[in-house]
Amino acid sequence: MSTATRQAAAEEFEPRITDLVARMTPAEKAALCAGSDFWHLYGVPRLDVPPIMVADGPYGLRKEHDGSDVDGKSEPATCFPTSSALAATWNPDLIERIGQALGDEARAGGVSVLLGPGVNIKRSPLCGRNFEYFSEDPLLAGVLGAAWIRGVQSRGVGASLKHFAANNQERRRFNIDATVDERALHEIYLTAFEHAVTQARPWTVMCAYNRLNGVHCSQHERLLTGVLRERWGFDGVVVSDWGAVDERVPALVAGLDVEMPGYGGHNDRLILDALADGSLPEAVLDRAAARVLTLIERTAQVRAGGHDYDRDAHHTLARRAAAEGTVLLKNEGGLLPLVPRGRIAVVGAFAKQPRFQGAGSAGINPHRVDDAYTRICELAGEQVAYAPGYHRDRGDVDEELLAQARATARDADVVLVFVGLTEGYETEGLDRTHLALPAAHDALVHAVTAVHERAVVVLANGAPVEMPWLRGVPAVVEGYLGGQAGGSAVADVLFGAAEPGGRLAETFPHRWEDNPTHAIPDAPAVTEYRESVYVGYRYYDSAHVDVMFPFGHGLSYTTFAYSGLTLNETVVEAGEPVEVSVTVTNTGEREGSEVVQVYVHDSASTVFRPRQELAAFAKVRLRPGQSEQVTMVLDRRAFAFYDPARRDWCVEAGQFEIRVGSSSRDIRAEALVELTGGDPAPEPVNYPLPAPGQEFDRAAFAHLYGRPLPDNTADQPGAFTLNTPLADMRSSAVTRTLQYVARRKSRQVIADPTSPMAYLVAAMLDEMPLRMLALGTRGAVGRHVQQGLLDLINGKRLLGLRRLLGSRRTGRR
Repeated sequence: MSTATRQAAAEEFEPRITDLVARMTPAEKAALCAGSDFWHLYGVPRLDVPPIMVADGPYGLRKEHDGSDVDGKSEPATCFPTSSALAATWNPDLIERIGQALGDEARAGGVSVLLGPGVNIKRSPLCGRNFEYFSEDPLLAGVLGAAWIRGVQSRGVGASLKHFAANNQERRRFNIDATVDERALHEIYLTAFEHAVTQARPWTVMCAYNRLNGVHCSQHERLLTGVLRERWGFDGVVVSDWGAVDERVPALVAGLDVEMPGYGGHNDRLILDALADGSLPEAVLDRAAARVLTLIERTAQVRAGGHDYDRDAHHTLARRAAAEGTVLLKNEGGLLPLVPRGRIAVVGAFAKQPRFQGAGSAGINPHRVDDAYTRICELAGEQVAYAPGYHRDRGDVDEELLAQARATARDADVVLVFVGLTEGYETEGLDRTHLALPAAHDALVHAVTAVHERAVVVLANGAPVEMPWLRGVPAVVEGYLGGQAGGSAVADVLFGAAEPGGRLAETFPHRWEDNPTHAIPDAPAVTEYRESVYVGYRYYDSAHVDVMFPFGHGLSYTTFAYSGLTLNETVVEAGEPVEVSVTVTNTGEREGSEVVQVYVHDSASTVFRPRQELAAFAKVRLRPGQSEQVTMVLDRRAFAFYDPARRDWCVEAGQFEIRVGSSSRDIRAEALVELTGGDPAPEPVNYPLPAPGQEFDRAAFAHLYGRPLPDNTADQPGAFTLNTPLADMRSSAVTRTLQYVARRKSRQVIADPTSPMAYLVAAMLDEMPLRMLALGTRGAVGRHVQQGLLDLINGKRLLGLRRLLGSRRTGRR
């Protein structure tokens, strides 16, 4: 972002905002720095500054009916495909259009800020929230995230880029310490955020729950101020994830403007006390208040009223996106697309009762839901037979249902097998423990393929799964979680009414043990990112690990040829752009789209680097026989690595190989470019790759990390802190009582104990630290009460009782 752009952004509302801040009382300014409840920010009624509403929304608007907590009682909205499905489109223009639709729905609902997109990197395929994230690659995630932001904000609704940063697992997410070396932090985990901030200027950024290298992200000054604001030029509001703030005043000083949700003014008092004793400069509070006022100004269009949107048009858009994000993984013998004649067997309960979204805070109450079976009947006529094969919400094998499925499949000309992951496998708050499908789903595929050779497996899942039956299945379609129109979209793809436009934005390994994070011990307090920059295909390609389906993979109903790869120059001054041009020709008989991917390989780097890294991509749609020259520009960063010693990016002189292809393992053309000049070479650094399945050396990682690794043990009885998860303190009767009361309260709100939201709440009640009791009690259990309870849990009964009684007398929660 240029200096002029930063200056213009800073001055956009300055005269009015400066005047408002000067007229506000300290209490009014402190109130602006926290939510008024779960979903609203305060205004300043005395000065005619209105409150504003925020709502969840990575792939749809989840606006609660009554402004209540997370209970699943949201107003109907369009459920678009989840982020993993959208990423498979590799189409920023389409995602920007979806962003516009999301902005329209938010504006119509009076919502000023939509909480998304999530651009966290898919470090592990087990992360329970991977369906909310785009990719394992930071460039792809950043480009798509920026498109989402531009679309939403074009409607006068703010985006909230999240979760900043290194929030890559759900297990112990509230207090885990992500221990990341500087190169991996900047090259992998910050790059997507950087691209989205500098290219799309989100109006808010949401900090993550976790700690980053020992410091809570909510009070990480280097992250929130040094990197986000000073280096990237961010000029918006930093808001906390719900309950993520550890210490309110240090967080404010570090650059966190708004704490969410509100705790009834409890933490406002902490800010005012710090002002009074001089530990908090008033200028810091003024700065945060001005940013919030600016956000309220920016979203004025929402409050103008009279907004609406076309539900049918949005459903059509969701259907287009679902089809374009559908990936044809395998298609032996050209089995697909199907010809609508003969007898078709549809087996698998997902065909009639689809799994179309993830579980947790992003769950949408859709206007309507298409199922694949209905659309298949429309396309294929009356000769469609159906068998459920398994119980929709259970994973156990039912032999009677399997026998019925076998009989149904045996009499058909082709069998469509719908399987995937049920809601309990992929939910906020819980990571998966393996990559397997439910036992009943694998059993169904095996049962069908034992009696029929022409079987097509259709998957519904938000992240990679193992496929032990893959060799015996001629065709596999990855439908991901396609949103409310995903059922009709995948049926259209199966019959060729729409093309499978998707390409994988993540690697599908053969098994979980092939992933580099598998062998890294997962201890209670710390997650060591020992794989450093070797994430996703960067690891698999560098370590020559065989994968089931590589990053970027996806078949089409047509074929494409690449020719005429050229560079604008073969010798270029380092830092100057390199133009890569290649001609792509549709050599098949159907219209189709191709994703052209450019990877860069550093032939002789001073420091360790992945074998290749995605540097650019473009999606083209071509008619049969049509050719198009595709030109992509590689900027300085396409050749750079991060130098921790200089705290800056480094481009070395030397030879680089430009590789162009349709996946990281399907390179169609190569060219060489020589970079001259360049930055001074850093000290040589090597980081050995272990053999597949073995763990990265901890001592080598400690050296790479640059300082002693943190203690990796859980808190012990007698030394529990406000950040200790409740599950670690179950030995105390106080903790067990707190959890019992919380569970009873949650059952009053969430009646169905098997619902996705129930999974989230159950996980939270185990993993939330004591300091987050304020989240579930709307501030009734504030810091003074929490400290008293902690004393009791630690065996300091007298001190704890004194604190609790003192809090009652003084009214300080």
